[in-house]
Amino acid sequence: MAHRLSRLGCAALAALVVLVAAVGGVVWFLDDRSPALASRQCTATLDGTAWALSADQADNAALIALTATYRGLPARAATIGLATALQESRLINIDYGDRDSVGLFQQRPSQGWGTVEQIMDPVYSTGKFYDGLVGVPGYTELPVTEAAQAVQRSGFPDAYAQHEGRSRAWASALTGWSTGVLHCDLDPVEGTADTDAALARVQRDLGGTVSAAVDASADPATGVVLQLDAAGLTAVSGGDPARSGWAVAQWAVAAAEALDAVAVDVAGGRWERGGAGWAPAPADAPTPAPGTVAITLAP
Repeated sequence: MAHRLSRLGCAALAALVVLVAAVGGVVWFLDDRSPALASRQCTATLDGTAWALSADQADNAALIALTATYRGLPARAATIGLATALQESRLINIDYGDRDSVGLFQQRPSQGWGTVEQIMDPVYSTGKFYDGLVGVPGYTELPVTEAAQAVQRSGFPDAYAQHEGRSRAWASALTGWSTGVLHCDLDPVEGTADTDAALARVQRDLGGTVSAAVDASADPATGVVLQLDAAGLTAVSGGDPARSGWAVAQWAVAAAEALDAVAVDVAGGRWERGGAGWAPAPADAPTPAPGTVAITLAP
């Protein structure tokens, strides 16, 4: 009997070894043949620290920061706006919250912020936040948490401070003060980009201060190219076309998933989907003039 049990044990062990080997072979096959999925993570680097957001969060951060810029507000306003949205909604446009609060900033219809439908529109809710912020005396000199609390009247008035470092990094990139520091790791685009939707997104986020047109000279086989001119943004944000160009370029990277962008070119560098970050443009590529940006959409 003992010998029989021993033989059965050996047989079971052998079967287990075969099963493990088979599973290992499958795992090896998948690892070797399947393309690695992108992280869908975006980072903005400031003072040597890379501050991460998801692609969805970055998309909303792009709108919040550029709204401050085209309103002629300083980068400090964008920092406060981002810190507030990070605390209130984790930078996600949610349709639920404490009591009747909804949206990026968790604004409450019962407190006069607007209807639920209005507040769920990120453009509307962001504008309402900045309307409140600019009414706070000396908000640019206040600590972030005090300025945010003056607008929000939160039950947790000190909570905004924890998001200041991340918000400063993202605001600095998206307002063009830090250049070539915002990167998103994204999967390849599935299908063909919607050019009209991309043009509408430019208008939505940049408030008409940036003009956009399709580059008729570009080869459609490599993707539709949108030429953006930030002259209007430059006029309202301090008169520096190079900074405006970088603000728009890094906005385009943060919104690249929604835009179906595969490359962004600005005077000073190029970002490509699937790449490691900003790099010098190829020698044979045209260099955009300061204050202009080229966005290549998926072909």
